[in-house]
Amino acid sequence: MSCRWLHLPKKICDIEEKKLVCVCVCVCVDPLKHRAMFCLRLRGISLSSWRMLQCRPLSCESLITQMNNCTDEEQIFNVIERNKASLSENHVGCAFNMLWQLQKQKTALLRNVTRVRDHPQFVTLCNLASNHIQSMNDDTLVNVLYITKQFAVVAHDPLAEALVIEAWKRLERLDINVLSVFSTCLADQHLCSSPLMGKIADAVNRKLESIQDLRCLSVLMVNIASLISQGFQERLVSKTEQLFDTLSSSNINTARRIVQFLRNVKYTYYPLVERCDRVFVRDVNLLDLDSITKILSLYQTLQFHSFEFTKVAKQRLTEMIPLCGHPSNFVKLFATLGPMARPEEKEKLESTMLLLSEELTSQQTLVVVEAMAAMESRNSCLINKIASVLNKYLDNYKPAELLKITQALIFLHFQNKELFVKLRELLLRHLEDTALLSKTSILVCAISMISSHLSEAVITRIEASLPQWNLKELNDIAAAVLRWIQYDHTCLGSTTGKQLKLLQTLDRCGRQRLQQNGNLDLLWEELKSLRGAWFYESLIEETIAALQRFVDEINYANVAKIASFLSRTNYLSTPLLDRIASVVVQQIEKIHPFSVLAITLPFSILNYDPPQRDEFFGACMQCLYSYSGTLDPLMLVFLGFSLATLEYFPEDLLKKIFNIKFLAKLDSQLEMLPSSLQTRVQLRLMELNRAVCLECPELQVPWFHDRFCQQQYSKEVGIMNGAQQQIYKMLAEILGGSSYVKASVLSPYYHTVDFECILDKRKKPLPYGSYNITLGKPPGMYWESNTQLLESKLPPGAERIAFEFLDLRAFCTNIPHLKGKSAMKKRHLEILGYRVIQVSPFEWNSMALSTKAARMDYLREHLFGECKS
Repeated sequence: MSCRWLHLPKKICDIEEKKLVCVCVCVCVDPLKHRAMFCLRLRGISLSSWRMLQCRPLSCESLITQMNNCTDEEQIFNVIERNKASLSENHVGCAFNMLWQLQKQKTALLRNVTRVRDHPQFVTLCNLASNHIQSMNDDTLVNVLYITKQFAVVAHDPLAEALVIEAWKRLERLDINVLSVFSTCLADQHLCSSPLMGKIADAVNRKLESIQDLRCLSVLMVNIASLISQGFQERLVSKTEQLFDTLSSSNINTARRIVQFLRNVKYTYYPLVERCDRVFVRDVNLLDLDSITKILSLYQTLQFHSFEFTKVAKQRLTEMIPLCGHPSNFVKLFATLGPMARPEEKEKLESTMLLLSEELTSQQTLVVVEAMAAMESRNSCLINKIASVLNKYLDNYKPAELLKITQALIFLHFQNKELFVKLRELLLRHLEDTALLSKTSILVCAISMISSHLSEAVITRIEASLPQWNLKELNDIAAAVLRWIQYDHTCLGSTTGKQLKLLQTLDRCGRQRLQQNGNLDLLWEELKSLRGAWFYESLIEETIAALQRFVDEINYANVAKIASFLSRTNYLSTPLLDRIASVVVQQIEKIHPFSVLAITLPFSILNYDPPQRDEFFGACMQCLYSYSGTLDPLMLVFLGFSLATLEYFPEDLLKKIFNIKFLAKLDSQLEMLPSSLQTRVQLRLMELNRAVCLECPELQVPWFHDRFCQQQYSKEVGIMNGAQQQIYKMLAEILGGSSYVKASVLSPYYHTVDFECILDKRKKPLPYGSYNITLGKPPGMYWESNTQLLESKLPPGAERIAFEFLDLRAFCTNIPHLKGKSAMKKRHLEILGYRVIQVSPFEWNSMALSTKAARMDYLREHLFGECKS
């Protein structure tokens, strides 16, 4: 018999990972007789199969190896195209992972996400992933979802939807790392407030004690922040503090996410922010431009001031200047470095921006104009150029962006009628079209800034919707109406009446909002951003009454916020201030030193000593002295002045401030501040220096502000307004001539005095001559050290009198109680040898003094008679 082998096609396939099965189907006739031929044939089959194995990717291992060896996306796509019929879920996961790894190796400018996403084989890969979802393990499933989001696959894509649904089904079994990645995918799809994110928050709440990975926890904290309760928030913060020591420099992004979480929940928890800040300072060289920009933005929102980080960040940003040639990078650098740069650095930044201005996109131009306002730029060429670019993109901006543009251009003193006309027309068109309350308040605010009035129809629509707005929106509308009434001279007749009626409705709605709040936390959310004339004039009494209703809810957690608010109101509420002092005394160990300035500020501004004065200030100083960290130099200067206003001079604090090293550190910090804030800080340091020299000479702190004062006051002395000229004439008439009175003069240590005269021991006026040591003279002033006392230059028994005509700003808004700075000034002038006569506006403008004769008698009585000064 002959033997015949009938060979069917051989098929080599993957039946199981890491196994190769060769299937050969044959028919053998008389196998016993032809065993030798069988062996030879089998050997031939084996050799042929081995050759095929060498030239084709026949196993999972070999495919994954090929993908891992790919150096660009096209190579991966070629592997997918050749093997799409045999790709398993592991191959799919590996392909997605390699595509993303290749993107991450590129700079932001070189990434080609869109081209990869639109590639035909990427679509094939997505289809394969859809077919293998059920067989994917948890890690691969969520990783594929994450990578599809990085390649900008839309949320409603069938693959993205299927992956989210499958991950939702497996939610309870996902480990913490996979859960954190899944939460990020949902956040990218704007699902932070979704029920699914709520499920994740619940899972984190239940598993919190077992979580040991701070990186994963920080990701979850950021993503679930909008859904957690205050108790859960406190547990998360506590757990973060426990795990913080495990944080390494390689996880610097974890520290950034922790600060971002605190920003998201609006909780400035200083101990944790400080620990993150130390990580940023230590590893600043690991931070790129985006990270530094983000951190500084977070600090600004949290009102956290870190001199050390700002200093090292500025140095790092300066090093990046040569590397930021592309407009997108340079815009970020300009916006971040510009406000803290020195004048010569700002000039270079502005020159470069001028060259790049034509290449800016609409959003980049918006960032630039806001940065220029923050920099207090006065570069007219750049201002005009950026304004022309804004004009080109004006139709593309949203209402909130148009408001920012309007504010920035006005702050930059930009003058171009055509642009403002176009801006006004665009704002009015948006206002006519919108039905959203939030957009309406924004648009009305922007329109009012360019002095445009509204039609009666729009005013009627606004008035009808006022009850639906919160206090901030009501405040914005009121500010806009007040601007129209003040600046728009075309508002006559019925239009003015309509606007006044609108103000009355605003008052009523504002009072109703204040009465609706059921606890202090809800009330604070309404109050925290309120400023402006309308609020302080129309709602301040109702606001203080509302705060007093919840006075027992003031505690260590909110005491600094309430105190800061009171310092802005100029309203003296003794129940609230006494409660603040009591909370500080009783709970000082729970209060962070960074809050001490805000707490003391209303007491100094309003010139109020609480019943527990010594215990209150002692507790504040104890809080500062027990602190082992670095205190911000600016904060210490403002705190020292605040305490000095209340005649409280802690020796240790003053010695720390008036120290060469501290002042050098302060100088370096001033270089990074806008010029207006620089001047304010220098002024407070001068005032503190003056107070210590005059009220605490035993501390032997030298006076070192002559030059600063000469620069500040040389242009101001000798200038009188109309009311002062009338008073000057009356005093000259009473005293016997203009040679017996001086107006707008400077005392030793540079206090300004409205009017000054000298009386001998018999109350007889003395003419100015050899006795004139004041510095209120025109050019040719005697600019030597201005610190001598006055008595030594006068005849025996003579006295120098200072007249101070105070305005309403010198008093609390609710009672005629002298505020702190005016009281301090009086103390200082008396120390210098003056008899001080402070005339309040309540007396001077009263009906009793409505005639010139009555005012003359009033001045004579205070000059020559027995009276209270």
